[in-house]
Amino acid sequence: MLQNTQDLVHPDGGRGVPAFRSWLQDQLRNIAPFITLLSLVIFFGVTSPSFVTWGNLGNILTQVSVTAIMATGLTFVLLTAEIDLSFANVANAVGIVVAYFTVQDASVNIANIPLPGGAAILIAILSALVFGAINSFGITRIGIPSFIMTLAMLEISAGVCAILVRGQIAYRVPVLIETLGAKSVGPIPWLVIVAAIVLAIGHFVLTYTRFGRYVYMVGGNREAAEYAGINVRWIIAAVMIISSVCAGLAGMLGVAHFGSAQQDEFVDYLIDAIAAVVVGGTSLFGGQGGIGNTIVGLFVLGVLNNGLDHINIDSFVKILIRGVILLAALIINVYAQRLRTRGQAAA
Repeated sequence: MLQNTQDLVHPDGGRGVPAFRSWLQDQLRNIAPFITLLSLVIFFGVTSPSFVTWGNLGNILTQVSVTAIMATGLTFVLLTAEIDLSFANVANAVGIVVAYFTVQDASVNIANIPLPGGAAILIAILSALVFGAINSFGITRIGIPSFIMTLAMLEISAGVCAILVRGQIAYRVPVLIETLGAKSVGPIPWLVIVAAIVLAIGHFVLTYTRFGRYVYMVGGNREAAEYAGINVRWIIAAVMIISSVCAGLAGMLGVAHFGSAQQDEFVDYLIDAIAAVVVGGTSLFGGQGGIGNTIVGLFVLGVLNNGLDHINIDSFVKILIRGVILLAALIINVYAQRLRTRGQAAA
């Protein structure tokens, strides 16, 4: 006897197409960044012969390294469904702190307090911890929304920058920071190596540790995490401190990479790091994404910026294009979340 016609059309009873559609909806946030990256590489590869070279790949990796360190910490924050708007200014402040406590040339009028390189680095790291701890306390103990708390910290850290430099520029940092930020091991810059290590550590923590699982649980369903016995406030406090420490490291190495420490030096990194994490597919609503997504987003951002330079596009148009791509990523992010919510409700 013949089975029903539906079974003849598809061996699993016609469930293949709905299952694929469900999978596609669930993975949209992860697939879209790869398609975007591939499209950009093909476009710039065709329009600029100098784009697809090993040397230019090295340029892209170097250009996104400082952003990568900041984006690692920001990924932790977004996975808990929180936000940090202060990390770029914290990076600026910590970079200035490490220069402030390093001996400067006599021609520089910055009122620094010269200390051994190790001591200057330690003070800078402690300052990053303090910025993160203040954010954590305001969010978890006082109850200030992270958007408002980190916006206030953005202004506070900018004020620290202004007080320390007073309009001056410092050019010297400890030898270790100068090496990691501006020197190379053969053809590979130390900055790229440090960024890769930070990303790898972030991925390991989020993927293979209990703390990483708690981060996803808090972002995915905060109430369920609390019922499971997870100290949600401690997790949120921890990710805010992680974000500040990553920002501080990026700030110190960035100052060495740029060759100077001055006010408003890291302003553009606020949008760049957020764009990298969101374009890569980490959910703004928490619980979905990770360092792998952030790496893809970093490449999208790096290829876009580098490629636009190769085709000599107007700098003002470049800003517009970056904004459009960020908007598209936000739309995909929100749309993917809606599809996932509908799928869970239907199930």
